[in-house]
Amino acid sequence: MAIHWFILIVLLVIIVQGQIYQRWGQKKLSYTRSFNVKRCSQDDEIEMVEEISNKKLLPLPWLRVESLLHAGMQFQAQHNLDISNGEFVQNHKSFFSLLPFTKITRRHRVTCIKRGIYRINSVSLTCGDAFGLIRNSKRLELDAELIVYPKLMSLEELQLPSQSWQGDITVKRWIVEDPFMVAGVREYRYGDSLKSVNWKATARTGELQVNQRDFTADRRLMILLNIEDHEGMWNTVNEVERAEKGIAYAAALSQAAISQGMEAGFATNACMLDKAKAKVRIEPRSGEDHQAYVLETMARLLIEPSVAFHELLEEEAMEYGRRFDYCIITAFVSEKMQFQLDLLAQNGHNVDVIYLHHDQTVADKAKRSRKGEYST
Repeated sequence: MAIHWFILIVLLVIIVQGQIYQRWGQKKLSYTRSFNVKRCSQDDEIEMVEEISNKKLLPLPWLRVESLLHAGMQFQAQHNLDISNGEFVQNHKSFFSLLPFTKITRRHRVTCIKRGIYRINSVSLTCGDAFGLIRNSKRLELDAELIVYPKLMSLEELQLPSQSWQGDITVKRWIVEDPFMVAGVREYRYGDSLKSVNWKATARTGELQVNQRDFTADRRLMILLNIEDHEGMWNTVNEVERAEKGIAYAAALSQAAISQGMEAGFATNACMLDKAKAKVRIEPRSGEDHQAYVLETMARLLIEPSVAFHELLEEEAMEYGRRFDYCIITAFVSEKMQFQLDLLAQNGHNVDVIYLHHDQTVADKAKRSRKGEYST
């Protein structure tokens, strides 16, 4: 008979504690998740920080935190962490055990292997009793966002020809002397204008000295990216990796130009996250803030066409009164595109084309027959 009472008492204890966890398990339970930075570049390693607090007397034998995350987040192996990977999202599960009035902070090392906007909008918290018979779940809304810029490469990695945006050609093509900016003096050379002679410096040194003029930007770079992978493409981009490579090249070119004090702009026929119908065009500007804005715009791009690229070129060709150096990044040039490129050149713009090929390596890149066109 004693064994019966023992079994009955055990069953009552299990039922009572189950009801306790069913009613109070989620009470005074708080959870936050954030990133240690707001912005980073592709392939950077960052931290995702989880904080959970149990602000009550009742301990939690187990707690599972589950959420869907961007597939571009690559987590390092860690105890009490379960990741189920998909093509676009992954299921992230963390497991905790919390004593009364306890706060746990867990830091996950994450490598961002793809550009994009990484958002954490909600998580699901599931806890239960010590015997695993009762489960109690609730959903929390979060607002964590990480902006991942495209991979920032150097111009050397792009393997651009020496006459394009580099070296002495950069000076001749992009900047001219500013008559109002004096950087110093130098000795007179044959051909110097007598108007530039600095008579005070000449009297001080005993030799003819002229003012050394500084340089300011004359031309502005406009980078145009075409995400179409072939002529006549409808709504779906088949070669996504090639389009991603084009975004990375555009980011590298804008970074190189702006870092040299030039003005650079960007436009593309891709859609932008949260603004599917918006036109993606950034006027050429200079400075670190502008570069950050360009990179953030590139991070928000979706590989979906919003308009045919020849229509984008047509809009650019209708811009009068401003001279740009156009860099066109594309997989092909159709007849309609070539017509607009020729029109841009006739309007006084410099036009260069960088071709994107998915099956070529750096070693076999060859210069195109037409000046200014290169395979990348």
